[in-house]
Amino acid sequence: MSIIKEAANTAGAAGTVGSAATNVGRRVLFFAEAATLAHVARPMVLAQTLEAAGYEVHFACDGRYRELFPTLARPWYPLESIDSQAFLDALANGRPLYSTERLQQYVEADLVLIEAINPNLIVGDFRLSLSISARLAGIHYMAITNAYWSPYARPQYRVPELSITRALGVPLANLLFKLARPLAFALHTRPLNLVRKHYGLPSLGLDLRRTYTDADTVLYADLPELIPTFDRPISHQYIGPINWSPDIPLPPWWDKLPEDRPVVYVTLGSSGQSNLLPTILSALAKLPISVIAATVGRITHNEWPANVFVTDYLPGDQAAARAKLVICNGGSPTTLQALSEGVPVIGIASNLDQYLNMGYLEKAGVGRLVRSGQVSTVCIKQETERILGDLECQGRTVQVQNQVTACSATSNMLKLVNTIIPACHD
Repeated sequence: MSIIKEAANTAGAAGTVGSAATNVGRRVLFFAEAATLAHVARPMVLAQTLEAAGYEVHFACDGRYRELFPTLARPWYPLESIDSQAFLDALANGRPLYSTERLQQYVEADLVLIEAINPNLIVGDFRLSLSISARLAGIHYMAITNAYWSPYARPQYRVPELSITRALGVPLANLLFKLARPLAFALHTRPLNLVRKHYGLPSLGLDLRRTYTDADTVLYADLPELIPTFDRPISHQYIGPINWSPDIPLPPWWDKLPEDRPVVYVTLGSSGQSNLLPTILSALAKLPISVIAATVGRITHNEWPANVFVTDYLPGDQAAARAKLVICNGGSPTTLQALSEGVPVIGIASNLDQYLNMGYLEKAGVGRLVRSGQVSTVCIKQETERILGDLECQGRTVQVQNQVTACSATSNMLKLVNTIIPACHD
């Protein structure tokens, strides 16, 4: 409870700072769930956009990624999030991500901040407790998500890298997964539904996708051309990819890369199987390419192949722009960043979120999915050669790049917020 009290004190003190008359009625409170970096980066990009447009922006988040982002006008309010490794472990093993007790704590912390800041609009990224706290406070709630988690999408469900996959093999595990998935999704809905019942709110049912998208306005950080939905209500809106890259210096070797060979950018991010990186780089060492790789500080190695250039972090947008291919964990943030630069992807997927995303990219012909449990030097080498030699794939990614350009998430967000919080005029 100390974090909750600290947040309340900070918010109470800051709530009157900068609240000029022109900002009356234009106060937006962002909640970011810091279990992964993506759930912080996306709302931060939108928060910066609204602040630049004159909104009074407040940002609540665990501080674990604080140093990666520029400061907003108001303090970053401390808000406890689940441990990142515990979150990834639950995701990898198909367990519910949050307990009833954890969600109850989240609701309590949410309500303290909401009361102290008194916003006109709440925006959250995977802060599932806002399904309760924003409703109890009676404030319009926007939820940022991906379209493949929409109840109105029709994704292809494939078994991720679970224990049954390793024990039984992919074909049999996939069959069992298809049979068991509805029950598994139902079990994942139980914690939030129990907390909703505690507060007198109706159940969201047994479809996990409703749990992930319960909001007054749902924002899909995707392209409708890539991930379509069907018969969705007007409250579900595509705003487009929310691309973000850290503002960090380029490594010393950046300007020394050979100009006579294609570049492949490799990053498994904070949620990929980092132990696979040596295998991937070993496979790419056999090709006439240059490899730029970001380890995210998750793996150390003294000797890399001669054509491999390694650092802990890279500005992803610049790395993707320089590459002919991006190899990543298959998650939405990095794949959309690559496609925004007209670059195809190989997604080495392990959890269900990554499989859902890569299923759509494969269908669109702009990416290839490789199961993390089946990675080998032969597989990576073959898939890389295939995509680098596929001119039709290269052309399709340029089409997606044009679609991203035409669908500005920041502009779309600003238009939506302006309709919910009408601008104050002199």
